[in-house]
Amino acid sequence: MSPSVNGWNAAYIDDLYTQWTNDPDSVTEQWRSFFEGFDLGFRPPSKDGHTLEGSPTSSFQESVDELVRRYRDVGHLAAKLDPLKLNERQCADLDPASLGLNEADMDRQVDTRDLPIESPAPLRDVIEFLQKTWCGSLGAEISHIRSREQRLWLQERIEAISGHPKVGEDIQKRILRELQQATGLERFLMRRYIGKKWFSLEGSETLIPMLNELLVAASQDGAQEIAFGMAHRGRINVLVNILEKSYDQLFTEFEEAWAEDFLGAGGDVKYHRGFSSHVQTDAGKPLHLSMSSNPSHLEWGHPVVLGRARSKQKQRDDHEGNSSVPVLIHGDSSLPGQGITQELTNLSRLDAYTVGGSLHVVINNQIGFTLEHDAAFSGIYCTDFLRGIDIPVFHVNSCDPEMAVAVMLLAYEYRKTFKSDVAIDLWGFRKFGHNETDEAAFTNPLMAATIKKTPSILDRYAASLTETGVVGSEESNQTSKRLMELMDAAQQRIKEQPVRPTPLALDDQSTWAGFSPDYNMATVPTSVPQTRLEQIAESLGRVPEGFNLHPKLQRILDARGKSILEDLPLDWAMGELLAMGSLLGEGDDIRFTGEDCQRGTFSHRHAVLFDTQTGEPWIPLNHLGDQQGTLGIYNTPVTESGCIGFEYGYSLGDPKTLVIWEAQFGDFANVGQVYFDQFIASSQKKWGRSSGLVCLLPHGYEGMGPEHSSARIERFLQLCADDNMEVVNPTTPAQMFHLLRRQMLRGFRKPLIVFTPKSLLRHESAISHVADLTDRGFFRVIDDPASGTDAVVDNISTVLLCSGKVYYDLVQHRDETGQEDKAIIRVEQLYPFPQEEVQALFDRYPKANFTWVQEEPQNNGAWWFIYDWFRDNFDRPINYVGRPANDSPAVGASTVHREEQHAILVRAFRNPIATAPQADH
Repeated sequence: MSPSVNGWNAAYIDDLYTQWTNDPDSVTEQWRSFFEGFDLGFRPPSKDGHTLEGSPTSSFQESVDELVRRYRDVGHLAAKLDPLKLNERQCADLDPASLGLNEADMDRQVDTRDLPIESPAPLRDVIEFLQKTWCGSLGAEISHIRSREQRLWLQERIEAISGHPKVGEDIQKRILRELQQATGLERFLMRRYIGKKWFSLEGSETLIPMLNELLVAASQDGAQEIAFGMAHRGRINVLVNILEKSYDQLFTEFEEAWAEDFLGAGGDVKYHRGFSSHVQTDAGKPLHLSMSSNPSHLEWGHPVVLGRARSKQKQRDDHEGNSSVPVLIHGDSSLPGQGITQELTNLSRLDAYTVGGSLHVVINNQIGFTLEHDAAFSGIYCTDFLRGIDIPVFHVNSCDPEMAVAVMLLAYEYRKTFKSDVAIDLWGFRKFGHNETDEAAFTNPLMAATIKKTPSILDRYAASLTETGVVGSEESNQTSKRLMELMDAAQQRIKEQPVRPTPLALDDQSTWAGFSPDYNMATVPTSVPQTRLEQIAESLGRVPEGFNLHPKLQRILDARGKSILEDLPLDWAMGELLAMGSLLGEGDDIRFTGEDCQRGTFSHRHAVLFDTQTGEPWIPLNHLGDQQGTLGIYNTPVTESGCIGFEYGYSLGDPKTLVIWEAQFGDFANVGQVYFDQFIASSQKKWGRSSGLVCLLPHGYEGMGPEHSSARIERFLQLCADDNMEVVNPTTPAQMFHLLRRQMLRGFRKPLIVFTPKSLLRHESAISHVADLTDRGFFRVIDDPASGTDAVVDNISTVLLCSGKVYYDLVQHRDETGQEDKAIIRVEQLYPFPQEEVQALFDRYPKANFTWVQEEPQNNGAWWFIYDWFRDNFDRPINYVGRPANDSPAVGASTVHREEQHAILVRAFRNPIATAPQADH
């Protein structure tokens, strides 16, 4: 650069800039580069946020290169995606005039070495190629992907398709067949089941040939399973035409002819049920297909699908995610509208949750119930949030089935190659309203009117194949007619002989073979020999040579190592760790996830140790010896819903793995209430699916305020019926030890909700000894040790029944006041309620009144559950002592908390007066 401008001679630079503006080649290369950068920096950004390179004065080739870049970047904004053509899609940045290119330039030759077309080529041909490729029935969003390798991989394949996929006649005929079956089913149902609901797929039937070709490709690659998750829109069609649910099974549901579904308030509606099958794909390969059950919470079944897929991959020792391919089918309103989808995509690349990538398919009706897109999400597309984690998004017009199939295969190859999620946004329409009984024209008249005039995808595609001579019109009509005859015959059959509509979940071919669906109270031995405990403890107390342990942890490890040998008091952490170690030694695997679960929220567990110099982790329980199971213990993000759903799904896939999810505080489980209500508590009744998921929810009143005191015991007890799950509030490390072992040693699986302690983790009285682990099992009720061993105790005036931490407060108060006529008895298992054990207490304490004592407000905790049980099953009164009813679980001030807690203890040791369910004020 000329030294004359070292002092930044403004007039000189202005002259050069004017000269460059008129003729860029009239200045030196250095100045050209300077002015191009200067001009670029001060040019306003385009509507999509990108700075537009190449002004009208840029070189011709540079302008063309910029036009190519723009098409690759934002061409999707002008793609012909809408089969209804309700809105014209345009992008001003694709106008050649915006780059100084005009009609006179159209026949000029340009360098096209960056494009898969002959070079050089006229600009006109370049634009035509770009229009077909990036603005046809496919709109691809890939420029946000930060990996250059992945962008170029996608770009190369999209431009090879060039708006017209090369599809052979065999695939064309398969596409037609699948469209005939999909459309034929919808038309049959509409004629025969007027007034019924099934949430038609018409307008997006292209989904069926897309999925069919996915099965072909995956089976050829050796995949063993496709794991589907979807809400109700199109679900019936996918079940029949992809998972091969028979017409007989479907029509049995429509006729409500299978008595087992309706006796005892069981079952679920047909468009929520799950299904599984073994199919032979068009490639002649076997493939297992599964469709997870899904409630009306549209997107909430997807974490379950992924958790189950992860468990299947683990069982097959598949670390790449190739054996089980998850396919998650979304709605265009629910995908951006329900936060569980954002949680799920955030989990997708974390070590604890990877499944090798998911295939996301959006059935885009361009409406949600009555809600059109301009009121459904803030972005341009319903998929916009997926861009944040580099997920490629393919928008495709459902009226181009061949392109849709090509996109599905491209998405599958991308997932296989890069182990990443990928999304397909299938733009279609909804022929009817939200369901078949709905009138869409009430609220969306313009769209409804357009849909009525729009020919079906099948009719259009069949006509195109007839025109090209692939099939004859008569052949196509005969196929549709035969389908109708098959469905008609099936409908007539099931009226005389209905069939089971869904397969048995616990059949002899599944991983659940040998497990019973029924709960029983039979005791199973859970004790462990002392020698085995010594081996586990010794492993817990050591680290490998050269490992730099945090100095403050050395004392803890020293105590753990000799705890069994010297019969030291065992704290809560040792109860947990010894239980897990014993199960691992017996060959069971354990998956333990949660917020800070490696260390423990309250720094008690330290199941994973970290080298202070290298940060490398060490998990002592994975170094117990040969032939042991594996502990996978993962800290998770603050994502309760997605994590609970994933772990529930994992428990469905493998009953032989102990699956544990731990909340940081028990009330954090509130966020996952959908899973507790719709899945965990009711899945066996609705869908015949058992789960052994363990949820650890820290609970207890210690003055920590409303948000970190209560795990909402009352909510879980409200969900309890028909022995559907266990709700437990253990008070000793030994109880926790036996509880975890019991969960794996029984011949059935039920969800286990455990209210775990906080202050008891280090409470000097909340300890156990070796004999508690070697000589006994789990106690549903723990009688008062102070009452001795007599069969009948007649000097007790009051039995104080309680559960959890308040027991230790009551014992301390009794010791301080000397009121020995009160027995304090712990109900450790709240549900299924220990009927026999509590009945035995009435016989042992014949002169005692019974009082329920709890820390929680009267409208919280277990009180109303206990009261109802005493009334309905024992026909006897029980008194209440606890906090009065409150709309907040706890107070904020620790001083007020202590006053309230002391008042509970004082009232508990008064002679009871009230026998009705009211607070003792």
